[in-house]
Amino acid sequence: MATRVVIHVDDVGVCHGSNTAFVELRRAGHVSSGSVMVPCPWSSEALALAAAEPRLDVGVHLTLTSEHRHYRWGPVSAGGRVGGLVDDSGSMWRKVAHVRENADPDAVVDEWRSQIDMAIDAGVDVTHLDTHMGSAFAPEWSEHYVALGVDYGIPVLMTRTIGGYGVARHLPDVTEAEHRRAVDCAVEAGMPIADLVIETDFTRPVGAPLDLVAVLRGAVDSGKELVFLALHPCHPGEIESIDPGRSHVRTDEVMALMHPSWSSTLAELGTSGLVEVVGMADLRATFSAGL
Repeated sequence: MATRVVIHVDDVGVCHGSNTAFVELRRAGHVSSGSVMVPCPWSSEALALAAAEPRLDVGVHLTLTSEHRHYRWGPVSAGGRVGGLVDDSGSMWRKVAHVRENADPDAVVDEWRSQIDMAIDAGVDVTHLDTHMGSAFAPEWSEHYVALGVDYGIPVLMTRTIGGYGVARHLPDVTEAEHRRAVDCAVEAGMPIADLVIETDFTRPVGAPLDLVAVLRGAVDSGKELVFLALHPCHPGEIESIDPGRSHVRTDEVMALMHPSWSSTLAELGTSGLVEVVGMADLRATFSAGL
């Protein structure tokens, strides 16, 4: 049986370069979906692009953190600044742990709804929900995350285990039992459940090789049924100032995804029946059919 793989672009809207990289890669068929960080300064451009071109397959990258040193953003909800969602600077917390320590769960849900509604009001056919830095997987509100997907009739990114989630490092103390409560809610709702999320390696040094083809083949060799690649490609420009020391990780991904070896490997694995590349719109269609 073929491994279904979602080739996903996270952090669309964080800057102009993230927007142009996603659109270029999606139009070329090198990725299958993406999601917008609505609170970010360049989200309005991203939402306008998604509204004009529904086939881009765009969801909302639910955001509760603002991790960069000088490039910050705050909540979009009216009550976000009094619901424990911001630090002393008025921006969202830098770390997921700080959100968990300070945020009112009701304020979190209100903020998420505001982000989703902003995307819908902009004319975006929102295909799914996923989560920046894994914050939606926090057990304080992970079941609400699933419930939002049910309310809006769209799937949320969920993994069978917390260990199968590529950014679980932001949630080091979450147990499998705690995570299972949200998984059970998603299963009961008939949502697709990912077996594995493989995230961009942000620890890769400058000049170190990036082999996304090997990552893809590793996903196939894992024997998992549904794998989600959470990538972060971005064109050069602003990102070098936004994320100094790690900008190469994002810009290198654009080059790797545009390299002929990527498209040829996708074609080879598809023809051999080993991989079926799917978008989140495809998973939404399956989910919606069961509602």
